[in-house]
Amino acid sequence: MRLALVRQDFVPDGAVERVTERALEALLERNVAVSLYTRSWPQTRLQLVEPVICNPFHLGPLWRDWGFARATCRDIRRSQPSLVESHERMLCCDIYRAGEGVQAVWLEEQLKRASTRARISALLSPRNRYQLTVEKRLYASPWLRAVICNSKMVRDEILERFAIQEAKVHVVYNPVDSAYFNPGLRAERTRILERYRIGAAATVYLLIAPDFMRCDVGTAIAALAALPPPAHLLVVGDDPDVERYHHRARALAVADRVTFAGTVGDTRAYYGAADVFVLPSLYDPSPHTVLQAMACALPVVTSTKCGAAELLREHDAGLIAESGNSASLASHMDRMRDPATRERFAANARQAVLPLSPSAITLQLVLLYRDLLASMAKPQNS
Repeated sequence: MRLALVRQDFVPDGAVERVTERALEALLERNVAVSLYTRSWPQTRLQLVEPVICNPFHLGPLWRDWGFARATCRDIRRSQPSLVESHERMLCCDIYRAGEGVQAVWLEEQLKRASTRARISALLSPRNRYQLTVEKRLYASPWLRAVICNSKMVRDEILERFAIQEAKVHVVYNPVDSAYFNPGLRAERTRILERYRIGAAATVYLLIAPDFMRCDVGTAIAALAALPPPAHLLVVGDDPDVERYHHRARALAVADRVTFAGTVGDTRAYYGAADVFVLPSLYDPSPHTVLQAMACALPVVTSTKCGAAELLREHDAGLIAESGNSASLASHMDRMRDPATRERFAANARQAVLPLSPSAITLQLVLLYRDLLASMAKPQNS
């Protein structure tokens, strides 16, 4: 039997890729051959994986996505693997990993806050129209046998919007290494605060933002402006439009209480320096940063459109603000200035993510693959 895995850009040190590699390793040990369809061959440790390079010429992101999907599906139809798992929206897969959530929901969340001109541009965008069309056709495909969601939020959005059987939709959370991310990192607090000249008495709110717009850094800055000193916002990450956020901090007279650390290689010390983790996402299916913060025993304030919010709600591990609402976010951040409140949430946060170990998540994936492969091996008339 052969499993084909499709991921246009496979980054071996990415969190999803690491747990995927572990699952593939377990399948290889069970004599399941594995092919990886990607644009360039990564330096993966899985030497027995067969690389299939699909790197057709393209100009622009729309052509890039369409060309890769077309070339990959053409080869899959020729080679006919037993099972196809795709991390991209495409129509020739048995398993779709909905790692980016539902494109239709993400677009709606963006348009809620956009100008009339921006809304018209987004609705007429060829790439947006392509993604929405492929997404709709994907969930209606008779070949689709399973969907992997990284939060219940995404599962529910899929079931609400598409005619797909509930039994096909599986929730498999992103893993977090709770030994690597741990409360002992608190020892790094003094060093980080001194490095950025943040007062030792400050309540430090950490926001790790790979994408400033999606993470809604602007709302976090506005919320901080409603809090009294010495509350401080530490933003890790970079953005092409970062100066706009500097300007917003200056306009709200909190430039001295907002630190932009830029991109850092290892974020663990920053979790250790923080008192609270804040992520007011406009839309994020299941951010690794929230899970890592929880493993470090940090209380979390996030938004209603963050997939990790369900873990906070179920385990009393933090507070959830309305997405895009700075007053709601400020109110929750203000509650977190109380040390007793932070302590209660912090203890619950770490306990909530301990079951999400890489080995446990790998086992979930392996069992899912096993069941699907076994069903493929049954005679058609059985």
